[in-house]
Amino acid sequence: MIREKLRGTGVALVTPFTRELAVDYDALRKLLDFVLEGGVNYLVINGTTAESVTTTSEEKAEILRFVKQQAGHRVPLVYGLGGNNTQHLLDTIATTDLEGIAALLSVSPYYNKPSQQGIYQHYVALANASPVPLILYNVPGRTGSNITAETTLKLSAHENIIGIKEASGNLEQCMYIAKHKPKSFMLISGDDMLAVPLAVFGADGVISVLANAFPEKFATMVQLALDGDLKAAGSLALNFADVNPLLYEESNPVGLKAVLERFGICTAAVRLPLVEASAGLKDRLYKLL
Repeated sequence: MIREKLRGTGVALVTPFTRELAVDYDALRKLLDFVLEGGVNYLVINGTTAESVTTTSEEKAEILRFVKQQAGHRVPLVYGLGGNNTQHLLDTIATTDLEGIAALLSVSPYYNKPSQQGIYQHYVALANASPVPLILYNVPGRTGSNITAETTLKLSAHENIIGIKEASGNLEQCMYIAKHKPKSFMLISGDDMLAVPLAVFGADGVISVLANAFPEKFATMVQLALDGDLKAAGSLALNFADVNPLLYEESNPVGLKAVLERFGICTAAVRLPLVEASAGLKDRLYKLL
């Protein structure tokens, strides 16, 4: 059952770059081994943390092929495929090799700022066209619009829409979804620091940024929360309270890549318009580490 496959900790993988800003496949292999040995439950390819807006179509296809080859036999894979041009996404779904992919993760249309009816119709079109199940992704801080709880619940009736990654930061909205959603519809935290609180209301886990760098501790924390040991999970969550905001201070994945560089996994290089973590941010991160 798809819900059991994607329950727990999913990692929103970074895309490692060389100093010349080419995709670094040796570093990506190292990252895959690192997070999988840490006990994460599944991988998310080509999400926001992967700098998907600045990788080419050819790079996306090769990254997908590479991760399938390296990790597809080890854990389920989710592929990020979202945007603000519905027809272009339908064309992309039709031409992307989704064999071996458990689900698509699709961010709500950004910049256009569609109405709730527009968001609804957008997702219905994608779900109707997708050969694999679809997970909604609500992140108003990036898209400029919110998928309301009412729209989420309306979309949850579609047989090919299996859940939502909720990164609104609105706990009350998440609670409303948790209370009224179908039992089979997944509520997945899109905010690392809300993973434990949302587990209280029956969430199915998290798609995590932190788990790139701290897979073992983070996956353990999430599993404890899902098992109902909230005291132990909360204690582990406090370990991330200082480092988490620093990861976003200069935008994601800038801080995260600085941490991964410190761990010897990949360079801190990012593509413009993002710039590498400042010396001050790196210094504060390294002192915490």
